[in-house]
Amino acid sequence: MKNVLMAILVATTLLAGCASVPMESKEQTSVAKMFNPPPEGNAGLYIYRSGVFGAALKKDVWVDGKCIGETAPNVFFYEKVTGDQEHKISTESEFSPNDLLVKTENGNNYFVKQYIKMGAFVGGAGLVLVDEETGKKDVQKLELAQKGTCSK
Repeated sequence: MKNVLMAILVATTLLAGCASVPMESKEQTSVAKMFNPPPEGNAGLYIYRSGVFGAALKKDVWVDGKCIGETAPNVFFYEKVTGDQEHKISTESEFSPNDLLVKTENGNNYFVKQYIKMGAFVGGAGLVLVDEETGKKDVQKLELAQKGTCSK
């Protein structure tokens, strides 16, 4: 019984702590939250993570195999991609990456939510495409993270 209680305490601590990542300036965050259309021939990807579940976990995000950075709770990334093309957004999970394919159109912004899910040993992550209204509403509450290196 003592071991079970200790395991629950450790798991709760891991899920309740708070990870952090380097952030962009308030000015850059404000510009990104204007949701301007991307330049001609491009589409915009907002990739974000909201909420506190799994707050101690950082999870890598890639677009078309390129590292975008590590997410932490309540942050987002903005990435310009080629429009009229399918793009693969990936995030690390417990045992292998989880991928989401998004078909983009020139001049449009797309919103991809990363969510944390329970795993056997550590929390995993998944991705879901959300509608523009939901994505804008969610991103308004978040801060822009610096693009950087992934852990893997």
